[in-house]
Amino acid sequence: MAVEPDHPARSAVGSVRIAESDERHAVLAFSGVLDAHVLRELEERLLDPHLRQARTWVLEMSGLERIDLACAYGLLRAVTVESAPTTVTVRGARRGVVRTLRHVGLDAVATIET
Repeated sequence: MAVEPDHPARSAVGSVRIAESDERHAVLAFSGVLDAHVLRELEERLLDPHLRQARTWVLEMSGLERIDLACAYGLLRAVTVESAPTTVTVRGARRGVVRTLRHVGLDAVATIET
């Protein structure tokens, strides 16, 4: 039996949007559930040229319900490549999200505010 897209038992598909961005600072707003289905879109968004100019990233995760390991590793890759920001801060993440981010080692290159 197929689950209807608006069925309450189904979690919202995840998204990441660039809330602000200039040469120095970017804020990314995460929401829903980030899993393997949105990995490619996530990685493309994190490679956005306007975003890559910013030296400081704030990852606003208060709207993020869950992130799977594939997406967490994608995020880790984005903040550790040669053109990566120099400062990354995670804000508002739920306990389960923080646990996944720490599992992939994001806490070694980013400040996770709880």
